[in-house]
Amino acid sequence: MSKVIAIANQKGGVGKTTTAINVAASIAVLEKKVLIIDADPQANTTSGLNFSPEDDQKRTLYEVMIGEIGVEDALIQTEIENLHMIPSHINLVGAEVELINTSDRETILSRALAPIRDKYDYIFIDCAPSLGLITVNTLAAADSVLIPVQPEFFALEGLGKLLQTIRLVQDGVNPGLSIEGFIVTMFDGRTKVHSQVLAELRDHFKEMVFDTVIQRNIRLSEAPSHGKPIILYDIMCNGSTNYLNLAKEILERNGQIVV
Repeated sequence: MSKVIAIANQKGGVGKTTTAINVAASIAVLEKKVLIIDADPQANTTSGLNFSPEDDQKRTLYEVMIGEIGVEDALIQTEIENLHMIPSHINLVGAEVELINTSDRETILSRALAPIRDKYDYIFIDCAPSLGLITVNTLAAADSVLIPVQPEFFALEGLGKLLQTIRLVQDGVNPGLSIEGFIVTMFDGRTKVHSQVLAELRDHFKEMVFDTVIQRNIRLSEAPSHGKPIILYDIMCNGSTNYLNLAKEILERNGQIVV
């Protein structure tokens, strides 16, 4: 049975999609079978892995959510052998309206994933920067939530709403949902406020904050335009090293030995 990890933060611009792509790719390179699901209508994870939903608009998460196709029909092989993807499309915006009168609408994704959960070690879901029905579906389907945090004080203020939503999902449809951890992104150790925010996070959330931080890195921002995770774009850069270290830390936290 795979572990399903939702990567979520309702605040945009915190490195959520960058983290989704690169932690999934790094764990796949470490010889785990990984699926990444793009649950954001903006489809940045989809394009960041060199696939355009315009190439085949009938094999995306939208069609899975509304029941037009089974989840197996939406799977796409990426450039990395152990990494599959379910792409997104702007049509996913309409799913929230179309599903509003569906019974058990919060657990549609969870039920859809059931046939393939045994095929992967990890399933990562890149959530939209919102707290709507699709994001609630991802949290209902997930075992845990990985929360990217930009080291700015406004970013800390936004965590409250996300944590409140997680508690509501725990109280309602998914009592087993836990927090995988907080990962600090876009970190610049030369900036005093970044160090202060990191220290405050670690003081408040303790071991829930990953030891690894993702440093600000120009190669990370370039990689999506080439449709590649950083490990394929520039394996020697700091961004690649950071995400490999994060991948190893996730595996270690889940009791898997990394050689």
